Amino acid sequence: MTDSARGGALSNRVIGGPETKRILVVDDEETIRLALSKFLRSRGFDAEMADAGQAALELLRQGHYSLMLCDIRMPGMSGLDLVPQARALHPDLAVIMLSAVNDVPTATESIAVGAMEYLTKPVDLQDLLAAIERVANRRDLAVEQRNVERLIASEVSRRTTDLERERSAVVASVVDSIAHLVAMHEAKDPFLSGTSLRVTALSRAIAEAMQLGEVQVEQVAIAARLHDVGKIALRESVQNKPGALSPEEYEHVKDHVRIGLEILSPLIQLREALEYVRDHHEHWDGTGYPRGVMGEQISLGGRILCCADAFIALTSRRAYRPAMSLEDTVDYLAAHAGGLLDPTVYAALQTVVSERRVLGLTAD
Repeated sequence: MTDSARGGALSNRVIGGPETKRILVVDDEETIRLALSKFLRSRGFDAEMADAGQAALELLRQGHYSLMLCDIRMPGMSGLDLVPQARALHPDLAVIMLSAVNDVPTATESIAVGAMEYLTKPVDLQDLLAAIERVANRRDLAVEQRNVERLIASEVSRRTTDLERERSAVVASVVDSIAHLVAMHEAKDPFLSGTSLRVTALSRAIAEAMQLGEVQVEQVAIAARLHDVGKIALRESVQNKPGALSPEEYEHVKDHVRIGLEILSPLIQLREALEYVRDHHEHWDGTGYPRGVMGEQISLGGRILCCADAFIALTSRRAYRPAMSLEDTVDYLAAHAGGLLDPTVYAALQTVVSERRVLGLTAD
């Protein structure tokens, strides 16, 4: 193939768009710089020149080039220093290094900094055209591979998002079903009807008053909806007993936490909410159950549920006592802040109640 034919084939190549015919020639020797640029233009390339590394970087900042011919030894910034900075500006930039010295260490270092080819001066023009064709092919493949990888990553991300959306919908449906089951169980007792909904509203308000993140607030709310699901397995004679429970009956009631966790355990996507359900009867001073842990060993959501659950219980009417007012309940629980209740959570409860952030906290 003649120089003209080879050059014609190359000049008609489209690599990523019309701008890919642009070649930047960087050499401090004016004679070489002019000769290479003239030859490349005669083959249909848009060749521009720079006499130093900084001048080359300025041109690269102003526009896109597909290829850079770069001398290694130049005053100031060497070609070896220029290449990494040039490729940082244009990652797809193909680089052919030019050197008057033909030695393996220099060639190896050139490849290491990002050059694709290494030619020695005086440059054989046919060798130059062949090198341009090789780097053009390699650049084509690299760009194509990256585009394919992006497409694959995008498709994987889309499918993963779709799958997560489907899983979330399934989990939400299961949560709604379990919450409905809890509501039906509570509805059998006029003193308990709607309890979980009120605990949920108050727990969410406390979590928001504590400025928790949106995701954590939602996990607290889910846990509140489901926290007493284990009570559906308790003996009705115990649940409906108007007087004090015997030690055996109290142990039976405490077992609702374990039962609830067994019911909810398949919902692995709600691991955080399940921790809150597990801890909703733990006390700040370590006197709670089922684990008897204390302080910050108790999950924050569990501490919030404990406080909300106690408040709703006290403000709800029972067969053996009337409901307490909201203000009286806040005052009553003040004595338990630092004992049964996390003081920080209690402070948030005070804020919620005093500012009337939640409506319908009582059953009446």
